[in-house]
Amino acid sequence: MKKVIVLVLLFMGINGIAQTNNDLAAHYEAYYKEMRLQGDITGVIGALTHLNVLSPSKQRRDTLAFVYMNNGQHMQALNTIGIEKNADDSDLAVQVKAVSLKALNQPKRALEHFDVLFSRNPSAYLAYELADLKIQTGDNDGASSNIEYGIANSKDDMKYAFYERQQPYEVPLKAAFYHLQGLIIYNKDKTKIDDAIASMDQALQLDPNFNLASLSKQALQARKEGATEEK
Repeated sequence: MKKVIVLVLLFMGINGIAQTNNDLAAHYEAYYKEMRLQGDITGVIGALTHLNVLSPSKQRRDTLAFVYMNNGQHMQALNTIGIEKNADDSDLAVQVKAVSLKALNQPKRALEHFDVLFSRNPSAYLAYELADLKIQTGDNDGASSNIEYGIANSKDDMKYAFYERQQPYEVPLKAAFYHLQGLIIYNKDKTKIDDAIASMDQALQLDPNFNLASLSKQALQARKEGATEEK
C-alpha cells in the first residue's frame, strides 16, 4: 500500500513539474512575441534563452544566435552555436558563424563557413565576402575567381555597405568588386600599377563618391610617383 502511495505521489509530482514547465514555456512564448512587437532586443534574447532552457531545440538556438549576431554581440552568438563546421548546420547557423567570425577578425575560420553558404546558394554578395576574405588570407587566385563571378552576376540595384568613414555609405556591388580587382592586380604584380589604378577608376566611374576606392587610387598613385622619382 505504501508503495502504491509513493508511486501516486511521484506521478503527481512529475505531472505537476511537466505542467509547470508547459505553463512557463507558454508564458515565455507570449513574452517573446510581445518583445518582438516592441522591438526590445534584450527582451527577445531573455525570452529565447528561457525557452531554450525549458524546451531546447536547434531552431531556437539558431534563432537566439542570429539575434545576438544582429545586435553586434558576435562572441555571444558563437558561444550559443559554436564555431565548428557541421554538415547538418542550418543556413541560419552557418550565416551566424561566418558573419560573427569575420566581425571578430577570424578570416580563415569565417572563410570556411562562407564557402558552405556559397556552395548551398551562390550569390554575388557571398562572392564578394569570399573574395575579400581570400585577399586577407593571401589567396589572390581564389579571390580573382570570386570577383569574376561577382562582376558577371551583380545587378544594377545591388549595393554594398562600407564603414571605414564615420558615416557608413553604400556603393554599387559591382564597384566594390572592381575595387577588390585593383587590389589583386597590384598584389600579384607590382609592375602592373597602372592596371590596378584603371580598375579603381572603373569603380569610381560607377560611384564617384566611393571613398575607399578613392583612397586606394591615391595610395597607388603615390607609390607610382615614388617609384618614378627613385629612377
